[in-house]
Amino acid sequence: MPVIWYHVLRQRSVLLLLLIVNTVGTIYGYYWYKYQLMDTPTRFLLFVPDSPTASLFFCLVLFAFLCKRHFPLIEALAMTSLFKYGVWAVGMNIASGFTGFHLTSANYMLIISHGCMALEGLLYAPFYKMKIWHLMVAGVVLLHNDIIDYVFNMMPRYDPLAAHQDLIGYITFWLSLFSIFLTYWLCIRYQKNTDYI
Repeated sequence: MPVIWYHVLRQRSVLLLLLIVNTVGTIYGYYWYKYQLMDTPTRFLLFVPDSPTASLFFCLVLFAFLCKRHFPLIEALAMTSLFKYGVWAVGMNIASGFTGFHLTSANYMLIISHGCMALEGLLYAPFYKMKIWHLMVAGVVLLHNDIIDYVFNMMPRYDPLAAHQDLIGYITFWLSLFSIFLTYWLCIRYQKNTDYI
């Protein structure tokens, strides 16, 4: 990444703008899940709203950056889940279109917003200070969520793809592993001792 981007991404105005946008997106995300949450057993409530929880992690990371601090475990949770659920939601909405489902403006909004989720997680990868154990914990959380979603049937509802849940679960498992590996590669394997934030 060019050094100029490091300079732009660490500006307080940029961090604050992203915090505001992600906070609004997080609130809307939980609202989007409201009907599914009403039908969700209490013990599974924390595991159902995947994308808004990912953006909530990133909000905490941005808040820490604004305070000139790091929360490495939250950074690991944010990076892995932003990329995973960002890519997942984009794929699910596009796949719905291939089934003959008419994509609405809401679908396109979800594609754009979740694509931005995945992108912003990647853009801030050079700033994270996580260690391998932080990533291991985040990986357990990510894979545990897959179990809750596809073993206990708590996955987000996409009616046009309801007949393909087994395939979606299989692909999601590998997407989780790829997200963990990508985070390791970008944030630990090639992590430099920087003080950008």
